[in-house]
Order: sequence, then structure tokens, then C-alpha cells
Amino acid sequence: MSDMVRSFDVVRVRGARRGADVDRAATEEPLEIRLHGRPFAVVMRTPGADRELAAGFLLAEQVISGSDDLGTIEYCTERQPQSSQSRLSKEVSALSASSAVASENIVNVTLMDQARVERALADRRQVTTNSSCGMCGRRTIESLTANVAPVASTWTMPAPILLRLPGRLRAAQAGFDETGGLHAAGLFTPDGQLADHAEDVGRHNAVDKVVGRMLLREALPLSQHLLCVSGRTSFEIVQKAVLAGIPIVAAVSAPSSLAIELAHESGITLVGFVRGDSFNIYAHPERIT
Repeated sequence: MSDMVRSFDVVRVRGARRGADVDRAATEEPLEIRLHGRPFAVVMRTPGADRELAAGFLLAEQVISGSDDLGTIEYCTERQPQSSQSRLSKEVSALSASSAVASENIVNVTLMDQARVERALADRRQVTTNSSCGMCGRRTIESLTANVAPVASTWTMPAPILLRLPGRLRAAQAGFDETGGLHAAGLFTPDGQLADHAEDVGRHNAVDKVVGRMLLREALPLSQHLLCVSGRTSFEIVQKAVLAGIPIVAAVSAPSSLAIELAHESGITLVGFVRGDSFNIYAHPERIT
């Protein structure tokens, strides 16, 4: 259970009261899935049941059709050199030592049929990372923090306006009214007006839709917008905000550990549990007044 939860310092706001406190967030780390030692995919997950996760993922991707197609699923045990790392990449790579020990963030899968491996690798449109064992996710994270400037917008939003945003987003969710099963992402202006929104069964997809729509309108960067999402905030959602230049991300539920760390490094104000008259600020609280 301890691997699944981490503690973070937060600024806890309860009505007119604000104070430092400690909150717990679900751990989020990348798991690299390799086929016969070759990078195939990276999924962001809470550690635990990694072998089952890899098997289920390969089934969903139609790489395998059943357990008979699987050979072995093992943690990677190759050596990797030490190198200079940012604070965020150290968090990702710290789970593996620089000697030949098992990496808890990389699994290598062998299949009974080599032809399946070649087909899967050939059909894969994009491999997220090509890193050495113990460094999974490092290139993805470091390239983001190195190649994209931190979000530097200085506008602020009063807490009473922030507290009204989830309700305004919920009121725009026609699809949710019909199904009860759709996430939403909304872009708000500094005065709390809903500029655009999208719904999708996946909250990542909803963010992609609303940001992509702005991209097609040639409206990026979205430095004068706040992103509000209906679920929890994962690494990918903060990553999308960074790339779109959005300075504030708010959600009605919890952020993950890696989302908090990326927000700190990228200049994103990250707010969670926006409900009633309360919320938690996990990074860069100066933008919420």
C-alpha cells in the first residue's frame, strides 16, 4: 500500500482560512513495456500488479490473443550508467540502482511466436521512450522540461471565482446528462467565463479535444486560460497544459504524485479537490488569491 500513496505539502484553503498542511496523493510512475528487450510502449500507472497490467495491455492492443501466446513477463535486470538528472527525472529513475538489479518500472515480455513480436513493433505508431533499464520515462520527462519553457503567466484568479468553475463546467455537460459516464475539460478565462469545453469517456481525450480545437484555431499558447477537468489530474493532463501554455489547472478530484512534481517544475499552478468552498493548492499557490 505504501508504494501506491505518497505525502505532499499543500496549502489547504477552507473558506477564509488558509494554512500549510500535508496531503496524500496516489503515486503515478511510468511503466515501460518491452517486447523481447525492445521498447514497445510506456503507460502511466500506480505501481502494483505490473505483470498483469502488461498482459492486459498487450491483449487490448491485440498483440496477444490469450495466455498461450505469452512466454515470460519479467522485470528488466540490465545495467545502466549513472548520469546527471533533474529532480523530476531522479524521481523516475530512483527506483532502480546503477547495478544489475531488477527495475520495478520496466517489464520485458517474451512471446511464444517471434512473428507476433515483429508485427507488433512494426505496427506500433510511436514508442514513447527508448531509455535504458532503470531510466524509463526519463527522456520523455527531461525533453519536456528541457525543451519547453516553464509557464510564466502572472495573472491571478480570486478563490471565489475558482470555486464556481466546476459547477459551470458541469452545467455545460450535455453528454454527461445523457450518460452519466463522460469526463469533461473546460477552458476558462481569468474572469471565470467558460471559453470552450469538450467531453469524452477519457479525461485525457477531453483535454486533447479542447486543446486541439484551439490549436486548429491558431489560438495557442493558452496563456490567458485556466484548464478545469472533471476527474483527477494525472501527469498527462499537466503535460498537456504545459505544452499548451496553460498556467492554472484545476480539478474536482486528486492529483497524482508525478502531476504535482511536473507542475512544480513547469510553473503550473495545480489545484485539486475544488468542491464547495474548499480546495488544495499543490504547486505555485501565488496565482490563487
